[in-house]
Amino acid sequence: MASYTKAAQQWATFARAWYLIDGKMQPPGKLAAMSVIRLQGKHKPMYHALSDCGDHVVIINTRHIAFSGNKWEQKVYSSHSGYPGGLKQVTATQLHLKDPTAVVKLAIYRMLPKNLHRRTMMQRLHLFPEDVIPEDIRNNLVEELAQPRRIPKRLDEYTQEEIDAFPMLWTP
Repeated sequence: MASYTKAAQQWATFARAWYLIDGKMQPPGKLAAMSVIRLQGKHKPMYHALSDCGDHVVIINTRHIAFSGNKWEQKVYSSHSGYPGGLKQVTATQLHLKDPTAVVKLAIYRMLPKNLHRRTMMQRLHLFPEDVIPEDIRNNLVEELAQPRRIPKRLDEYTQEEIDAFPMLWTP
């Protein structure tokens, strides 16, 4: 009987959990920083760099991410084919219009350690442009992580009572 409980305890220790992150109005770098910790397994007390103990991360609403400043036009993603004149440069806007998940995927890929575990960690990353998730993935979800940045309310989201209660700074 003791071996059964040990096996169950060991299974629970090494089991892969599924985490959900909502990417609406969040910077890709903040989403990547949160995801990389879970993908590597650094949040677990038994973490070791050579062991593959990371969890699955599901990010929804990648179509609605937000860059600060003018990064949509200024951030450039470069790739080279290896041939002369084979440099391709694409702005964040062009990449996002082509594939809404590509900006977040590249941010996470570049933040992961550059070793042989990176491909297997990227296989545990699931990106969705909207909040529609397949049923088999939704059944596996364990926890929804808090968004890294608080989203401010728009003016039309305030009730009339909240607007009236707001202190007047200047009256004509």
